Amino acid sequence: MTYNVEARDRAVLVIIDPPDPDIAEWNAEELKELLSSAGADLAEEIHLRRSHPDPAYYIGQGNAMQVYEVVQDTDATVVVVGEDLSPTQQRNLEETVTVRVIDRTQLILDIFAQRAHTKEGKLQVELAQLNYLLPRLSGKGVALSRLGGGIGTRGPGETKLESDRRRLRGRISDVAEELDEVRRHRNVQKAGRKRLPFPSAALVGYTSAGKSTLLNTLSGSDVYVDQKLFATLDPTTRRVALPDGWSVLISDTVGFLRDLPHHLVAAFRATLEEVVDADFLIHVVDASHPHAKDQQKAVINVLEELGVANKPVVTVFNKADLIADQYELRRAVAETPNSVYISAKKHQGLPYLMRQISLTIQSLLTRVRMEVPYDRSDLVSLCYDRGRVLSADYQSDRIIIDAEITHDLVGKMEEYITERA
Repeated sequence: MTYNVEARDRAVLVIIDPPDPDIAEWNAEELKELLSSAGADLAEEIHLRRSHPDPAYYIGQGNAMQVYEVVQDTDATVVVVGEDLSPTQQRNLEETVTVRVIDRTQLILDIFAQRAHTKEGKLQVELAQLNYLLPRLSGKGVALSRLGGGIGTRGPGETKLESDRRRLRGRISDVAEELDEVRRHRNVQKAGRKRLPFPSAALVGYTSAGKSTLLNTLSGSDVYVDQKLFATLDPTTRRVALPDGWSVLISDTVGFLRDLPHHLVAAFRATLEEVVDADFLIHVVDASHPHAKDQQKAVINVLEELGVANKPVVTVFNKADLIADQYELRRAVAETPNSVYISAKKHQGLPYLMRQISLTIQSLLTRVRMEVPYDRSDLVSLCYDRGRVLSADYQSDRIIIDAEITHDLVGKMEEYITERA
């Protein structure tokens, strides 16, 4: 399967501007970044204002004719609408503008298709694309059976998509089974990793906030870094040593995006399981971005959808070197619990981040003294796995343990605990 094309698409980008001019500017810039990340050239951008979507064309038939004229004038090969379209809207627009029409979700999926490198990542992309294409299959048999090229055609590949819905549903079932098998294998690996004697954290944040750069800086690794959106799709985990003797496993994950479609969150839940399984989160914020607060809110919304918004969070205001108003930066840190400001690229502020990570780990632990009988020596192993054993006194009939263990483990050890700090 290949995602490369011989020539770059020329795209007409149709942007529906929200009422707020600042948000409208951010929305337009983000859509253009998505388009560039997908590998297309911007032929023209058209800005429209609508109070509500047209059920037949989304942008209205008159605006669709305007887009057709721009396509003819610019020799564009694709029209990208910066909103999600229904199958009917997409089909009607394609008939009017006479070139491929893709919406925001399909554009994001196309980028995911290019970024996925592991088997699991590729399967997730294919499953998401097949589910996206299924309701759009009607009337597109010829288009879906030919060799395709350009944005919106990558992923499962137009060489393999049949117009027969039954066969397409069969492929969806096959991919889902393959994905389940890969996940089972990964869960075995993950179970082994959980036995290692250090906690885990997941890097989360808006796409291009600098998560991969931070992981490289902390671990001395070479995780792929790119300014393009969604540069990291497949999760990467590295061990990071802290100054106080602790070590922590930190996983880099796919960047979030404003209004990330719910079905995409569901489709990539396996990738985001690193977030779900982590002991705490490191939320990386591009502090230099003019809409940094809105990006923070977008990330929090996705975390809530994943059911992990209540996990402990270290907030990292990154790219501090790009901010002229240092007072505002310090105020943001003062107003945000468990936060620091750094420059991952220039290695500035890292000692403060390390200290905050250590404090967060400490907050996850309870100091206890226990008397464990030898027939429950498995509990001693748990103390090493999910905490730090400060001393172990092996007596004739019992093991006296002085340890710092996670709060959830305290409940399991309750009957053996004789003292807690």
